[in-house]
Amino acid sequence: MKKYFLFILIVSLSLNLIAQQKDIPPKIAQKGFTKIDFLSINMPEAEIPNEPNMGFSGIHYNIFLNKDIYAGIGIYGSVTGKRGGFFTLGVNAGYKKFLTKKLYIDTGFHFGGGGGAGAQDGGGAFILPHFNLGYDFKYFSVNTGYSYVNFFDDGLIKGNQLNFGLEIPLNYEYAHYKESEKRFSFKHLKTSNWNQKSKTNSLMIHLNNLDVTRALPNREQIIEGKTIRLAGFEFANYFTENWFAFVKVDGAYDGIRAGFMDVFLGGGYHYSFNRNRTNILGKFSLGAAGGGGVDSDGGFMISPDISIEQKIFDNTFIAINKGYILTPSQVFSSSSYGIGLKYYANRNGTNSDKKTFKSGIFKGVDFIVKHDWYFDAKRMENPTEDMHQIALQINLDLNKYLYVAGQTAFANFGNAGAYGEGLIGLGVKSKDIIAINTRFFGQFLAGAAGGGNISTGEGFIIKPSVGAEYKINKKIRLRSSVGYVKAKGGSLSNTFVNLGINYNFSFLNMK
Repeated sequence: MKKYFLFILIVSLSLNLIAQQKDIPPKIAQKGFTKIDFLSINMPEAEIPNEPNMGFSGIHYNIFLNKDIYAGIGIYGSVTGKRGGFFTLGVNAGYKKFLTKKLYIDTGFHFGGGGGAGAQDGGGAFILPHFNLGYDFKYFSVNTGYSYVNFFDDGLIKGNQLNFGLEIPLNYEYAHYKESEKRFSFKHLKTSNWNQKSKTNSLMIHLNNLDVTRALPNREQIIEGKTIRLAGFEFANYFTENWFAFVKVDGAYDGIRAGFMDVFLGGGYHYSFNRNRTNILGKFSLGAAGGGGVDSDGGFMISPDISIEQKIFDNTFIAINKGYILTPSQVFSSSSYGIGLKYYANRNGTNSDKKTFKSGIFKGVDFIVKHDWYFDAKRMENPTEDMHQIALQINLDLNKYLYVAGQTAFANFGNAGAYGEGLIGLGVKSKDIIAINTRFFGQFLAGAAGGGNISTGEGFIIKPSVGAEYKINKKIRLRSSVGYVKAKGGSLSNTFVNLGINYNFSFLNMK
C-alpha cells in the first residue's frame, strides 16, 4: 500500500510540475539595433548671413519585422552650426540586405516633425530617405551613403548630403502582453527557459534645475542668472552589474520663455553599499540642448553628473543629483541639481550575482506612436489655426488597471514647427471587452511644452484625455482618444483628438 501511495504522490507532483511549466509564458526573441547617425544639412540663408551647415545627429531604435525589413523610431537634434535647440521626432522604416557576410546595403526613410531655433522649418513635417552601404564588424557596424532632407510643409530646409551611421545590435526577449500581471514562484521559473542571467534596467522621472552661470545676451529676456526648471525622464540599460548606458530627455516648464529642452546619451558607473539600499552613480553624457531663447551655439552639450540614491521600498529609490550642463565653448554653462523617483527592473532572468529572488511577475509595456490634432491652437503673435504633431508615448503597467506614462511630441503641420512637448502622468484602463476586441482608458499627463509661437507661457501644460484601443493581434492595437490641453500662464486652451498604433508586450520582472 505504501508503494502505491508513493507512486501516486510522485505522479501527482510530476503532473503538477508539468502543468506549472506549461503555464509559464514562453520566451520570445526579437532582433533589433540602435543607430546613431550624423548628417550636415545646408541651411537657407534667412536671419543669419552665410549661415554654416547644421550638424544633425540622431539616435534611433529599430526592430526587424522579418529577416530584412525593419521599423522603429528616432529623435534628431542640432549639434553644430547656429541652430542649437532644433529637435525632431519621427518614425523609421527600411530594408537591410547583406551582399556578402560583412557587406550590406541599407535603404529606407524617416518621416517626422519638429524644428526650432528660428530655423525655416515651416509646419515641421519632413522626410529623410537614405541609401547606404555598410560593413559589419560583428559587435557593431558602420555605414554611409546618400540622404535627402525636405521640410516640405512650407519649410525652406531641403537638400542632399552624405550621412554617417554607427549601429549596435540590441535584441530583447519578451512574452505576449496578455501574460502581464501573471506571477510565478522562483522555483517554477527555474525550470523554464527564463532560467538565465537577469538584465537590469532603470526608469526615472525627475525634476531638474539649471542655475545659468553664463549665457549670451538676449533681446527678449535675461538668461544669465536665471534658474531653468525642467521635467523629464531617464532610461538606463546595464551591461554589467556596475556599468550602464542611459538616455535622458528634459523640457523646461518654468524660469524662462517656453521651448528649452535637452536630449543626452551617456554612460556611468554604479556603486552600491548599505546592503544594496544606497547607490552612488557617476555619469557623463553628450547631447543636444537649446530653445526658449537660449543661445546654445550649435546645440552640442556635455554633462558630468553625480547622483545619490536611497531605497524607499521594493525596487524603488529616491535620487538626488548634482552636475553641470555646458557647451564646450562655454557660450552657455550652468550648474544642475534635481530630484527623481527611480525604479529598477531585474528583467528576463532568474539568476543574479548580487540579488536573491523569490518570485517573478510579467509587466506590460506599451509603445505608442500617434498623431495629435489640436483644434484652434492659440499663438503668441500669428493668427490662430489648427496644429498637428507626431507623438511617442510609453506606458508601464503598475497593475492590471493602472499605468504610468511618459510622452514626447513635436509639431509637424500647422505653422508651428518648433513646438514640442515632454509630459509624464498616470492612466487607468479597463479589461478587454472580448466581444468587440476593445478596451477603454483615461489618462492625465502634465509637463513642459513650448516653441513654434504657440502660447504656453513659461511652458507648463496639463493634458487629460479618454479613449479606446482596438486589438488587431497579440502585439498591435489601434488607439484613438479625445482630450483637452491647457497651458498655465499662456492662451493655449483647446480640445484635441488623436489616432495611433500601440505596440505592446510584457517582460519578466524578478523580485
